[in-house]
Amino acid sequence: MDYMTVQVITPAGIIYDHHASFVLLCTESGEMGIYPKHVPIIAPLKIEEVKVRRIDDDSHVDWVAVNGGIVEVNDNQVNIIADTAERERDIDTSRAQRAKLRAEKELEAAKAERNINAEKRAEVALHRALNRINVSSHLGQ
Repeated sequence: MDYMTVQVITPAGIIYDHHASFVLLCTESGEMGIYPKHVPIIAPLKIEEVKVRRIDDDSHVDWVAVNGGIVEVNDNQVNIIADTAERERDIDTSRAQRAKLRAEKELEAAKAERNINAEKRAEVALHRALNRINVSSHLGQ
C-alpha cells in the first residue's frame, strides 16, 4: 500500500505526524486532494480544516484546524507549516466559543466605527474561532 507522511508544524513544534493514504486541504486556489505519489507542489493555505485519512483503516480520519500557512508536497511527504494548528482532540470548545463571541463583538464595534483594519482583524479572528469549533465537532466521528 502506498502512503505519505503528513506533518503539521508550527512555531511550537510538530502538532501532527502520521502516515496517510489521503489528505484534503483548502489552498488559496481551492480545495486540494493529495494522494501518494502526488506531484511536488507548494501552495498557500486558507484558514480551514485539514482532513487526513490514516493508513490503518479507511474510516480512521484525523482533523486538524489550520490557521493559514503553506503546504509543501514532495516525495510522499506532506508538510503543512502554519502559525497555529490544533488537532480536534486538543481543541477547547468552550474557549473557541468565547473567542467567537469576542470576535463577533469586535466586528460589530469595528463596523460601527468604520474601522477597516479592526474589521479585518475581527473577521480573521472570527474565521479562526469558527474553524476550531467546526474541527472540534468531528471528535468521536
